[in-house]
Amino acid sequence: MREDEVTARTNSGSVSIRQFYIIQSLEVAMPVQTIIDLPDHLYRTLSAHGLSKEVLSREARKLLALKCYKERILSLGKSAEFSGVPLWDFIEFLGKNHVAVVDYDDEQLEYELHSVEQIAEGL
Repeated sequence: MREDEVTARTNSGSVSIRQFYIIQSLEVAMPVQTIIDLPDHLYRTLSAHGLSKEVLSREARKLLALKCYKERILSLGKSAEFSGVPLWDFIEFLGKNHVAVVDYDDEQLEYELHSVEQIAEGL
């Protein structure tokens, strides 16, 4: 935070005005490119099956995002952002690949169920 003091002159004298500025660093999203090296013969085989460079890139991002979510490296929202698809599409993608969207351990599940019972009693 930065503070500046300004003196303003009026008919009745001078007035000191303090101005406070909150300076935030602006994070500029700079894309980072990664490269997958494939032997030419593998790329030709994949390409013959309709897997262009763009499709390979898109599918690789989705699969890596799935892995990051499954291993709890990224949250659901960040994984969806990384995958390049809308959140609900990513959730559907997780389901198709048998990855649980909500994955509670026994203690967390017990806590949630207890909370629901308390809310139900209050109604």
